[in-house]
Amino acid sequence: MNRDHVLMGVVGRPHGVRGLVHVHSYTAVAEDLSGYDGLVDDLGRPWRLSWHGNGIARLHDAAGNAIDSREAAQQMVNRKLYVPRTSLPEPDEDEFYFADLVGLDVREQGTERVIGRVAAVHDYGAGTSLEIDGAGGSLLLPFTRACVPVVNVRAGHIVVCLPDEIEVPVECFPGTDTHGDAT
Repeated sequence: MNRDHVLMGVVGRPHGVRGLVHVHSYTAVAEDLSGYDGLVDDLGRPWRLSWHGNGIARLHDAAGNAIDSREAAQQMVNRKLYVPRTSLPEPDEDEFYFADLVGLDVREQGTERVIGRVAAVHDYGAGTSLEIDGAGGSLLLPFTRACVPVVNVRAGHIVVCLPDEIEVPVECFPGTDTHGDAT
């Protein structure tokens, strides 16, 4: 999806044989996901959902047709659900959406050298983590205050405190000097 849409949920496994699915909602109140207009999947197809229990929903396509079989529900597993950014309230000055982090420069605390960019934000249920891409490969860091003490979306960067077990040599990131400045 593009930056005009924000990930708000993911379709999980089927529930029963009549097309119901488990849905993991990223909204503060899970049931609110059904109230957003413009819900689309990662293929750009519009959907509407109606809740049928705790975390269990029925999906309806743009024509209003419901998914009505286990086989059709299985086809939706791991499908991401997005809403237009315009449907969401503007975050306060010190707040941000996780989608805002993708693409930000990542600077190492103390040296301020740029070690890469945020490629993705992951949340598999045990806590949020940031995937950082640099010339030396990918790095996965927990998204905690200890590891990410500074988030400055307006300035276009985050500052990370790398755990002692992780070394990111400067030579892995050609084109930067020891302070992270472009050479």
